[in-house]
Amino acid sequence: MSAAKTLRTLLAGNRALIAPAVFNPLTAKLAEAAGFEVLYLGGGTIGYLNCCLEANLNITQLCQAGIDIRAACSLPLILDGAAGFGDPMHMHHTITMAEAAGFAAIEIEDQILPKRAHHHVGTEHMVPLELMAAKVSEAVKARRDPDFVIIARTNAIRGPGGMSDAIKRARAYCEAGADMLYLSVRNVEDARTVARELPPPFMFGLPGHGAQGAGLPLAELGALGYRILASSISAWAFHRAMKQSYECLARGEPDPTMAGTTHKDEQHALHDTIDMDRMLAVEKATVEK
Repeated sequence: MSAAKTLRTLLAGNRALIAPAVFNPLTAKLAEAAGFEVLYLGGGTIGYLNCCLEANLNITQLCQAGIDIRAACSLPLILDGAAGFGDPMHMHHTITMAEAAGFAAIEIEDQILPKRAHHHVGTEHMVPLELMAAKVSEAVKARRDPDFVIIARTNAIRGPGGMSDAIKRARAYCEAGADMLYLSVRNVEDARTVARELPPPFMFGLPGHGAQGAGLPLAELGALGYRILASSISAWAFHRAMKQSYECLARGEPDPTMAGTTHKDEQHALHDTIDMDRMLAVEKATVEK
């Protein structure tokens, strides 16, 4: 079963799934080992890891990251496709690139291009509804795999038009052919309003760590039609852990991230994660006789 088909099957169920942000093959393998079923390549996360912002990225960079991850991990991977990297005509290039890179889905939002740094502080610069609907429509036409999932996102709830504008936009995007709607709900009331006014499945970004950040149990979110809860905390956790590690190394102090283990034990654990024994077995059978 293809990754896109697997994702379609999950979306057809009644469970809300957390999709953690990953940014390279190792993080994807660790997320898989932790039991996650869907992964999220967040633009914000990749931007941070490149010491820039989502606004500075292009589709080629994201697709290369996707190829690297998919080479090591077969779980469905959702691409945060920002604003689609262009107008309706450009969607054909963006979608075929994303499919070729092995993504199971792409999330496209109704923001201006190029995106601005102010996006990261809550200032939204939205395009007209009609333009975004045309982009969604062309994205649907561009896909070659009918299982590839098109996710239309709007942050309009936080804008001057509030929930009414967000619902209006989401309906138009659904009519344009979007398979899934991503509305940036702020609280439980928003989540229930979206479920009452729009057809599922839904997606949104978790504001905190774990399912408790959603304000509702996963089972209740699943019953409301929510299927994907994207978590983007990975970049922050990585930043904190590595900052502590480097600072301790510079001071000659024990690394708190290594508490309860040894360097040798952690090296063995890392080798298990990347399945080093499999690679050694190939060498033993071929060139190390």
